Amino acid sequence: MTPFILALCITYTPVPTQSPNVVLIYGDDVGYADVGVYGSRLIPTPNIDRLAAEGLRFTDGHCSASTCTPSRFSLLTGIHGFRHGIRVLPPNAPLTIKPDMFTLPELFQDAGYATGIVGKWHLGIGDGQNPVDWNGKVAPGPLEVGFDYSFLLPSTNDRVPCVYVENHGVVNLDPEDPLYVGKKPNDFAGTVYPNGKKNPETMTYYGTTHGHDNSVINGIGRIGAQWGGKAALWNDETMADEFVKQADAFLERQSKDKPFFLFFSSQDIHVPRAPHPRYRGKSQLSYRGDAMVQLDAAVGSILASLNRHGLEENTIVIFTSDNGPVYDDGYQDGTTVRTSTKEVDRGHDASGPYRGGKYQIYEGGTRVPLILRWPGRVEPGTSPAMINQIDFLASFAALVEIDLLASQGIDSRNALPALLGQDMLGTKILIEESRGQALRDGNWKYIPPRGKKGEAQLYDLSEDPGEQVNVAAAHPERVTRMAALLKRLMQDPGGVRQHQ
Repeated sequence: MTPFILALCITYTPVPTQSPNVVLIYGDDVGYADVGVYGSRLIPTPNIDRLAAEGLRFTDGHCSASTCTPSRFSLLTGIHGFRHGIRVLPPNAPLTIKPDMFTLPELFQDAGYATGIVGKWHLGIGDGQNPVDWNGKVAPGPLEVGFDYSFLLPSTNDRVPCVYVENHGVVNLDPEDPLYVGKKPNDFAGTVYPNGKKNPETMTYYGTTHGHDNSVINGIGRIGAQWGGKAALWNDETMADEFVKQADAFLERQSKDKPFFLFFSSQDIHVPRAPHPRYRGKSQLSYRGDAMVQLDAAVGSILASLNRHGLEENTIVIFTSDNGPVYDDGYQDGTTVRTSTKEVDRGHDASGPYRGGKYQIYEGGTRVPLILRWPGRVEPGTSPAMINQIDFLASFAALVEIDLLASQGIDSRNALPALLGQDMLGTKILIEESRGQALRDGNWKYIPPRGKKGEAQLYDLSEDPGEQVNVAAAHPERVTRMAALLKRLMQDPGGVRQHQ
């Protein structure tokens, strides 16, 4: 076969006669080795494992940042969070995705899709000019950035408000007990929740540390203050069931004549972990392991819903995570056991062979499970291609045959051939983010010096996937070249696209 013909075989992607549905299942703090097919021995994940057996499993799949909000922002906009100063958001933060930003759900809308999000948001709500009216129209939010339907955990499950928001309104809100977040209103006469700092005995579910001790709701301390809204409170132990129920309802509403995009954004396995009692003890670990079993069951339920509604055959299902693993993370749920070198969960190393996890710049912070199934279109198997979730926007634009403007998704590249198993290399250059940036260039990883006494770090991941041996001193020219490239990419919006 000539090189020209071979190149065509690699890059050509057949366009389906009917656009495929897309279901993106997003775990929260799920590490590379929290899934059986990625090495977990102590957490059973039969449903995710089945998805992998029927689809393509990536071993070098990444979120863009090792913390939640920046990675979610990048996923939906195709823009690195550091370009807009995106950090983990406090309660009551305004919407981080500006109205002029093109988003993944807007792409699907332009292609004639119905779009929906069910689950965690944590990208802010409101315009930043006026306080969010939790007792009226809760906006702007997902509906203003491309979703036709939303059923939300508005921030995270460790932050207030501890209520569900459906489209523009709080679910089950009692007008006689209005909801407020932050400062207590004058003459407030509604429900007052215990303060965990003043009354730690009210945190009856389990204890807490570093800031999760403001309003105590359902026996769990939270970040931030909530007033009122008792009738609308979620139940932590049934949250996964509620999200599965709402996802199934969304799928049931879909017409087979119109494609859809569903972003199922699970709260599992983020703290505070409160798996339903039927999952307690189902792993060989603590609350964290049991919550992972619960997430796996949710994946199984969504796959069953697709099958039940006759939607399975032409639906792309993706499973991945917003960042790498973390253990106790502010709640004393018995997860962390510290070894001489790192934290683990009673013998379970959630980052597998990789160093670090959530909040960290090493591979374990952003290298996460990534599985794609498209029956009849993508051959099952394993791919070493380097893939970044930030490239989903441009990749799906190629799939639905929409040309992005230069101003849209400026950091997103078309990785569709790799996602469909037609290219085993993927993208050559990848920026990783965690309180700073690092650069992957193929198997080389460069981390700039940090602090006055910090040293540049360089790792050859082909020989040292665990980033244990810093070889910067042995490769000064490579360090100089990668440092210059990282600086240029950070300063040049759109420069990432030049390194397809």
